[in-house]
Amino acid sequence: MTTAQNNNKSAQNYSEKFSMDRNLALEAARVTEAAALAASKTIGRGDEKAADAAAVDAMREALNSLSIRGRVVIGEGERDEAPMLYIGEEVGNGDGPEVDIALDPLEGTTITAQGGQNALAVMAMSDKDGFLNAPDVYMEKIAVGPSVPKDVLDLDAPIGDILQKVAKYKKANVEDLMVCVLERERHNKIIQDIRAAGARINLIQDGDVSAIISTTEEESGLDLYVGSGGAPEGVLAAAALQCVGGHMLGRLTFRNDDERARADKWGIKDYNKIYTTDELARPDNVMFAATGVTWGTMLPGVRRFAGGAVTHTIVMRSKSGTVRRITAEHNFNRKIGFDAMDG
Repeated sequence: MTTAQNNNKSAQNYSEKFSMDRNLALEAARVTEAAALAASKTIGRGDEKAADAAAVDAMREALNSLSIRGRVVIGEGERDEAPMLYIGEEVGNGDGPEVDIALDPLEGTTITAQGGQNALAVMAMSDKDGFLNAPDVYMEKIAVGPSVPKDVLDLDAPIGDILQKVAKYKKANVEDLMVCVLERERHNKIIQDIRAAGARINLIQDGDVSAIISTTEEESGLDLYVGSGGAPEGVLAAAALQCVGGHMLGRLTFRNDDERARADKWGIKDYNKIYTTDELARPDNVMFAATGVTWGTMLPGVRRFAGGAVTHTIVMRSKSGTVRRITAEHNFNRKIGFDAMDG
């Protein structure tokens, strides 16, 4: 084969892979739509297990319809703890590219069961070994949007000092800033310190993936996210930040020896390591999709009506920097298969 033929073949392979990645990103939207539609039937019914099970079942079936050789690296827990979408589970129909998958079929099970805000169905895909294999433990997190340099972030600095720097780059006063924090007893001290610094606070019940992504959107009004939450959700948030910009730091925290043993199992050697966005999710080829389940800061929730529903989804790719917002109307009288969620 001549040099010209080799060059043409390489160009063709690149074009095919680019097209495949682009199409796969749109297929990811169908996966999160299926999970959100299924979960939406349980909104406000007070049954967290039913809400989670509905989302998991629908997302798993949708994933298995894709032409991928997928491996779940961030999922519903380990195999013995989660009968579906556990870490290490293989999904897809066995054709197509080899991909690693981080997912949360229902980020906000309590939110959904109570009819609250900011519940999402979330999934990210990357090339093999593209995500940190984060154990299901807590992670300290701090995140900002792209208008603030990453060196402003520090998990150990006083929050007042960080707010001063954020205000400088935002060309605002500290009093103008809005900081998002999960409303948990463990955050009482940082909440006090934020208030002492003069900034405003948006307390949320759940949904820190949505909150972290919202720091990248000016219209959200959120300037900084800080606090501890699930490590898997930290990886998902980092995947989204790789697509839209923004910066994040994360450090795993452990409550007991069992959690440390879980980290050992997944190859975590340094318990005190602070992970950057690039270490949580490699930037070169990440696809992220999220569909609103309940209404929230980032996305409207599912609106159901007789015979159908409307969903709102965001799909992003790090390679192209493309962000798509998809409003889809689903006709349950015509659809068959995993997305016919009319039960």
